[in-house]
Amino acid sequence: MTVTELSQLVGAKIVCGNSDSRLQIEKAFASDLMSDVLTVETEKMLLITGLANTQTIRTAEMSDISCIMFVRGRNITPEMITLAGESGITLLECPGSMFKTSGILYGAGIKPVF
Repeated sequence: MTVTELSQLVGAKIVCGNSDSRLQIEKAFASDLMSDVLTVETEKMLLITGLANTQTIRTAEMSDISCIMFVRGRNITPEMITLAGESGITLLECPGSMFKTSGILYGAGIKPVF
C-alpha cells in the first residue's frame, strides 16, 4: 500500500517525504517506546507512534524505517521535518488514536510485525 493510500484511510496529513507509489508499506509497528522499535527488523514498515520528537526520527533512521505516522493529533516540529528530510523519512500527522489507526490499517491489509 502506498503512503498516499495509508493517509487517505486514516485521515492523515503527509507533512514531509515521499508520498508517491514507489514507497510501499506492507507492515506496521505501533509503539511509544523507542527501545522496542530498535528491536524490530523488517522492511517496508510504518512506525505508528504518539512520541513526537527528534528522538523518534533518529530511532527510525537507525532502524531503517522510511515512514512514521504520528497519532493522537501530535504536531510535527520544523526540526523534525528537517531531520526527516535529511534521512529520507516520510512523516504523517494523524488525528486518530493509536488503537483506532492501527485497527483501520490492519483491516485494510497492513500486516503486523509480530
